[in-house]
Amino acid sequence: MPPTNRLIVALDTVDPGRARAWAGAVAPHCGLLKLGLEFFLANGIAGYRAIAGAPIFLDLKLHDIPNTVAGGVRAVLPLRPRMLTIHASGGSAMIQAAHQAALGAGDQRPMILAVTVLTSLDQHDLQAAGVAATPADQVLRLGRLAIESGADGLVCSPKEVSMLRQTLGPAVKLVVPGIRPEGAAAGDQARTMTPAQAVEAGADWIVVGRPVTGAPDPGAAAASIAASIR
Repeated sequence: MPPTNRLIVALDTVDPGRARAWAGAVAPHCGLLKLGLEFFLANGIAGYRAIAGAPIFLDLKLHDIPNTVAGGVRAVLPLRPRMLTIHASGGSAMIQAAHQAALGAGDQRPMILAVTVLTSLDQHDLQAAGVAATPADQVLRLGRLAIESGADGLVCSPKEVSMLRQTLGPAVKLVVPGIRPEGAAAGDQARTMTPAQAVEAGADWIVVGRPVTGAPDPGAAAASIAASIR
């Protein structure tokens, strides 16, 4: 895969004008544009359709009973997102329901990506939520569950990429947020790597938000990150 195609730029804003400007600047240097929950809730389908320049990764992290998640997947199929996220912790039946619903779009169906453990969480956070496993063990447990239940790939922190690649094999698609170029602030990300490190570990796509959209020249920032993983 060309380095530029590996980069997903997260357009994390509720301002559609700002999102469109960012999209125009970074689209030549990335493979996909990510729209998340805040943008979709604020701007809906009309706002989504106004973002152009690259395929869309719709990051809604659906998590509910199987019937509701399947309905949510079917509701966004007309938008033709390239990728759509659900939470692996929703369980096997929910993941299977999402997969079956996505098949309704035929060849235009989105990749169903299961989120394992959020990159903002560390060992202390998991323990506080009643999870005794380490982040790595929990990621592996949920990753196996998701792939066995029909997910096309996983969303995981860069720290678990190598483990998942070695355990689950080359066919599983790994989309990796928590990416910070050298010298960039970690922000609310607890488990990070540089773009080059993540790709070397086995990431198929890397997701970068604030280091690109917060830069004085987002297009140049995106181009620099793509160049760093050549």
